[in-house]
Amino acid sequence: MHRCMLSLARQSSRWSRSHSTLAENASGDPRWFGWQVVVGIEAHAQIKSRKKLFSDSWTNDPPQPPSTRVSAFDASFPGTLPRLNSTCVALGVRTALALNSNVQRRSTFDRKHYFYKDLPAGYQITQHYAPISLGGYLMLANCMRKVGIKQIQLEQDTGKSTFDVHLGKSSIDLNRAGTALLEIVSDPDMSSPEEAGEYVRTLQAVLRSVAASDGNMEQGSLRCDVNVSINKKGEPAGTRCEIKNLNSVKNMQVAIASEVFRHIEILTSGQEVKQETRGFDEEKAETFSLRSKEDAPDYRYMPDPNIPPLLLTESYIDKIRSSMPELPDATRERLLAQGLSAQDTGVLMTADAGREVGMDGTFGQGGVVAYFDAVSEGRDPKIVVNWIVQVLFGQLAARSQTFTENQIMAAQLGSLIDMVQSGVITGSSGKLILRLMLDNPSSKTPEELAKEHSLIALDKGDSSMEAWCREVIGSNPEVADAIRAGNVNVVNKLVGRVMKKSRGTADALSVRKLLLEIIAAKGA
Repeated sequence: MHRCMLSLARQSSRWSRSHSTLAENASGDPRWFGWQVVVGIEAHAQIKSRKKLFSDSWTNDPPQPPSTRVSAFDASFPGTLPRLNSTCVALGVRTALALNSNVQRRSTFDRKHYFYKDLPAGYQITQHYAPISLGGYLMLANCMRKVGIKQIQLEQDTGKSTFDVHLGKSSIDLNRAGTALLEIVSDPDMSSPEEAGEYVRTLQAVLRSVAASDGNMEQGSLRCDVNVSINKKGEPAGTRCEIKNLNSVKNMQVAIASEVFRHIEILTSGQEVKQETRGFDEEKAETFSLRSKEDAPDYRYMPDPNIPPLLLTESYIDKIRSSMPELPDATRERLLAQGLSAQDTGVLMTADAGREVGMDGTFGQGGVVAYFDAVSEGRDPKIVVNWIVQVLFGQLAARSQTFTENQIMAAQLGSLIDMVQSGVITGSSGKLILRLMLDNPSSKTPEELAKEHSLIALDKGDSSMEAWCREVIGSNPEVADAIRAGNVNVVNKLVGRVMKKSRGTADALSVRKLLLEIIAAKGA
């Protein structure tokens, strides 16, 4: 039976990959043999703030040596007191507004007690009873579903524990302790792994658009706990189990499928599903038991006596609302309206790392979409997106760099595109200049670099071009004979050799035309 369940889970994983846009309701999904699936997600997003939630310690980004970014408060030294980071509050409000949630004028902080070795105080500060925001929703475009948001709360992260199997010892790193998190709790409105996957991807896009979080699951800045239950249509909801700390959308979808099949197996054999917390084994593609599910009283929630209520005025919320950036749905519609393909639009939005946030909570330099907007102003958007997606991204990838490491200014790329479009330089020379700008970042204009490296395009009547063409024809008589015999396509071999001699400064179409004219004249 175990092998059968594992096989079914893997089958469901393959199904997920090939049917990613499945939007059937649960009762009509043949995978579940007549059962309805109910899924809710608790997403924990690391807030994109330089400092932690209640201390002046820098966040661990990029990763630093263990326990080097930790204050006395983060390590729970007696007598230390918390001080709320206002930037984290502003980003929490932005997220709430972007998710159509109701920002609460008054919210409070609570202590959630549990005892793990990576939690120095023995409790986590969170907002259980009176969170910063209540309600809201997120629209899923592909499966046409509206997923409700139960609440959004601010809370602090724990430290990180690692176990060395060779030494048989655990190590504690407190760099992450106290890092600000947003816990976004959805309603149980999803009914398939695919809907859960789209929910997380859509949530990532929203978080990035308002600069609240990077939302990178693989890097740990977004972690998801998934609640799964099943029931027959018309019957009460089944017992739910929670799958903890899923670190990718793919793993989350496979874990949901595995858990659904586990519930089906238990219920069809006449047993009852026990409420518990489970982990996910990637290699086996199945969930495993961690502990019995704690009820709320087990955490012994109590108000934090050291943190006063968070009071937000209407004018404060309105100020943030007035400075909200364009949200993903509006961005997608705008880019498509400019003539970009759905694929290019998706690439720009997926690569968009979001806006940086200053210490005062204001937006700074934009991400990929803002860069595209700046370059495409007054230019053909389709030509611009091709340069960004095909050329710039390709060169950055070849250097193992991300867009955030790009040092070519929008004005420089715009000028480079203008020079290619006007014929001042060839496309080949344009790509070479872009490589030069990446290799040696400077304030030099593309025109200065073109002159410095002798990359200005040759005129069609330039004597050098004709000399190169005659030299290449003389060195390749067999190709010239083939062209005279009617095989015109092989002229591209000669074009390539002439372009190499010209270092890309010759226009390929002009070279092709001149080669054919010379060959035809010789054969006459």
